[in-house]
Amino acid sequence: MNKAIGIDLGGTNIKAVLADDAGNILETAQLQTNEKREADWKHNVAAILKILQQKAGSTTLPVGLSAPGLAGKDNSCIVLMPGRLAGLENFTWADHLNTPTWVLNDAHAALIAEASFGAGKGYKNIVMLTLGTGVGGGVMINGELHQGLLSRAGHFGHVMLNADSDARDVTNMPASLEDAIGDCTILQRSFGKYNSTYDLLQAYKKGDTVATYIWLQSVKKLAVALAAFINIISPEIIILGGGIAHAGKDLFDPLAAFMNIFEWYYSGVRTPIVQAIFDEYSGAAGAAGFALHKSLKK
Repeated sequence: MNKAIGIDLGGTNIKAVLADDAGNILETAQLQTNEKREADWKHNVAAILKILQQKAGSTTLPVGLSAPGLAGKDNSCIVLMPGRLAGLENFTWADHLNTPTWVLNDAHAALIAEASFGAGKGYKNIVMLTLGTGVGGGVMINGELHQGLLSRAGHFGHVMLNADSDARDVTNMPASLEDAIGDCTILQRSFGKYNSTYDLLQAYKKGDTVATYIWLQSVKKLAVALAAFINIISPEIIILGGGIAHAGKDLFDPLAAFMNIFEWYYSGVRTPIVQAIFDEYSGAAGAAGFALHKSLKK
C-alpha cells in the first residue's frame, strides 16, 4: 500500500499526517508555527517531517505541503502570500527538506482530502467551499485539481453578488460571498451586535429576530452563489467545510430550502450538498493525497 506524508503550515500550528492511499491516517504530529520567526517555522516544518519519517521507517515517502497563498504552476512553492509568513513566497521546500515536495494552497488541500479520502471519494467533478474567517475553496474537474492561471481557481468566496455595491473585498470584488457569510465581516453585518458567527448562531437558536434575519440572509446569499457554481461547473457534489459548516442542520436545513428556490435542475436530479468529513487535519491529509497523486503520475 502506498504512503505519503502531508504537512499543513498554518499561522498557529504546523500539522502533519502519515497517510496511505486508502485514506487511513496512520500517524499525526503537531508543532507550533511561531509565524513571526521565519527561522523557527521553517525549522519546525523540517522537524515535523523527520518525526513522521521516523515513525514510517522511511525517508523516501512522497511529501505534500499545504500553506496559505497561491502556489506556483509547478507546485514547488507558494508564489504569493502578502502580509503573512514572511519568507514563504518563492521558498522551494524540496531544497529545504531534501526530498521531493509538492506544494499547494491550503483550501485546495482541503478539497484533495475530501476527494481522496472523504466526502468526495468516488467523484470526479467536485466543488468545495471552506467557510470560516474568509471563504476559500477548490474545484476538481475530471479527477484533477483545477488550479488555473496563477493557481487562483476555486476562490469561490470572491464571487460578486451585487455589482452596485460600494463595498469591496480583499480582491476588489463588490458584495462578495466572503463578505456575505465570512466571519471577517460578522461585526459589520450584525450592526455591531455579534463578534463571531458562533455568537450569531447561538442567538439564532434562541429565536432572536435580528440574528435570524442576519443568518438567513447570509445563507440565502450562499445558496444563490452555489446555484451559480452549479450552472457554471456542473459538479457531481458540493462539499462545505470550515468552522461555519459545523453549524450542521442550522446551516444545511435553510440552505436546502433556498436551494429548492434557486437551483436549476431537471429530471429530478439535484446536486448533493454535504458537510466535509475532515476537520483539524484536512490540510495535511489533502497534502498527503496530492503528493500520492503526483508521485504516482511521475
